[in-house]
Amino acid sequence: MEISKVLDAKGLACPMPIVKTKKAMNELESGQILEIHTTDKGALNDLPAWAKSGGHEVVKQEEENEILKFWIKKA
Repeated sequence: MEISKVLDAKGLACPMPIVKTKKAMNELESGQILEIHTTDKGALNDLPAWAKSGGHEVVKQEEENEILKFWIKKA
């Protein structure tokens, strides 16, 4: 998996991880992948829902040492 951009949203509370994800996605080309790191537990529901609403695909998500990681492919 080739990552085009990594977004560090650790320590930010909702809705900032979504706001920053949206801004970062706007800088990518279709098909590129954004890797997001966040500590906001709300992101478990919010990021996949946001991605789906925009037609993007959550390729993978995992939790490592209380850091949530998401890989979203731009539509």
